Amino acid sequence: MSSVPTQSAPRYALELRDLRKSFGKTEIIRGANLAVAQGERAAIIGPNGAGKSTLFNLISGRFEPSSGQVLLNGQCINGKRPFEINRLGLSRSFQITNIFPKLSVFENLRCGVLWSLGYKYTFLKFLANLDDANERAETLMRMIKLDKKRDVLATYLTYAEQRALEIGITIAGGANVILLDEPTAGMSRSETSRFISLIKEVTIGKTLLTVEHDMSVVFGLADKIAVVVYGEIIAYDTPEAVRADKCVQEAYLGSPVAGQQAGGH
Repeated sequence: MSSVPTQSAPRYALELRDLRKSFGKTEIIRGANLAVAQGERAAIIGPNGAGKSTLFNLISGRFEPSSGQVLLNGQCINGKRPFEINRLGLSRSFQITNIFPKLSVFENLRCGVLWSLGYKYTFLKFLANLDDANERAETLMRMIKLDKKRDVLATYLTYAEQRALEIGITIAGGANVILLDEPTAGMSRSETSRFISLIKEVTIGKTLLTVEHDMSVVFGLADKIAVVVYGEIIAYDTPEAVRADKCVQEAYLGSPVAGQQAGGH
């Protein structure tokens, strides 16, 4: 009797293969290659105009590549719309906080879990009776440390709390690949420190890719760092290796990366 071979999980959660994006005659992404392993925390850095946000938009389906491939858990996702990519296991946050301001913290999180629990487009159930959705939302509230603000409308949260809520919504659907776009932008140093700890906690077991301009966040959070310059990824390695890379230092006007605030897109 012949046995059917079992298919192993893909080694990489996210891959970019010779990815290119042009707007008119202007090529923004110029053959980017990247392979982020399952469970790895990676950060994208680069000088102004490097193409970081364009990469994020290509990965999440907001832009379609001109050529090349984006693979999610081994599957090519070129041409898929953002909601289709989300259902395949990728979720992202944005620079501008994206929450429901007139809903409570609990209601925001419950909205985030409904589709993943199979409720989809149903108008025949009262949300209060969806025990699994309610329990999942309560768990998420505790994870993001907002359980004491359960019934507070999102519009009345502090900025840092709103960002935490958005993180909660981002992970609510159970995605295994999380994209965070400048998650600590606008935060104080103490808020940033707490937020790094929160991100680490809520992404345990998940693959994380973040764009971040604050290098203290990058070196405190990432297992590996991808350096983007003029639409190309010139380095992808551990923080220590990237810090010592002479090509990376030259890309930052000759200064060591650790001393730079690499902002912009």
